[in-house]
Amino acid sequence: MGTVIDSHFLALTATVTIGYQLSFFIITALLRFDKVTDFAGSTNFVILAVLTLVLKGTWHFRQVILSVLVVTWGLRLGFFLLMRILQWGEDRRFDKIRSNLGKLAVFWILQAVWVWTVSLPITVVNASNHNPSLRAADVIGWIMWLVGVVIETTADQQKLAFKNSPENRGKWCDVGLWKVSRHPNYFGEIFLWWGIFVASTPVLEGVEWLVILGPIFLTLLLLFVSGIPLLEKSADKKFGNVTEYVRYKRETSPLIPLPTAIYGNLPSWFKKNFLFEFPFYSRKFPGASKTGIEQARTKAATD
Repeated sequence: MGTVIDSHFLALTATVTIGYQLSFFIITALLRFDKVTDFAGSTNFVILAVLTLVLKGTWHFRQVILSVLVVTWGLRLGFFLLMRILQWGEDRRFDKIRSNLGKLAVFWILQAVWVWTVSLPITVVNASNHNPSLRAADVIGWIMWLVGVVIETTADQQKLAFKNSPENRGKWCDVGLWKVSRHPNYFGEIFLWWGIFVASTPVLEGVEWLVILGPIFLTLLLLFVSGIPLLEKSADKKFGNVTEYVRYKRETSPLIPLPTAIYGNLPSWFKKNFLFEFPFYSRKFPGASKTGIEQARTKAATD
């Protein structure tokens, strides 16, 4: 059962992903029920990992470990997001597109591309006949995954507890890991998937190295498309006139956790070029135009 449609399971996983996401898209479009969106995305990773592992049937130690890591991450995140949306109500991301079938379809297409692309390392590892002995890259990748999943899980729980506290209603989360990163959950997710890629490298040969597109795609997606930009825009719109928020944003790293005493004193060029503090993250500050965060910095300093 080593070959199904193609030797690397790429067509198979694409077909399964399209079918799985299409089924949930139909439910969302017909019932306008978007509470299962994130659950559909996360559990799709689980399906692909288990399916490719079982179909290949070689059960190499590396294949099993990486599959377990992906399944653990997918189930944890999927059920966490499902429980959270059931508790909080409708997903606000769909407020403007829920009744627009075209825009809704674009979102689900992007989610299918996200799942298939980011899953490339585990897909190719599970399809591979190459089984070298364990190397340093394996251990480094597993450690990266562990660090990433601990950060993501901790950040998710801290924000959930913060939001569920009545005294924090109408405030932005700045506790725990959120004191040292504006998006620590995204940092954890990016880091763990780079870990999966690193742990896959011992088996990669030739064109298989293109699986690096998985973590690259995830990183670009969260940095430039559906992750940080949307949340920064929303937070700036809500809290842009609040001095404490302006100071929080100026002193807190957008992604990589860093002490505020260090990050707040770094030059803007360093933040932009090495720490992902892109100017478009501050477009929605009141009155912001060309200078963005620098205007916010001046405002915080003079208030």
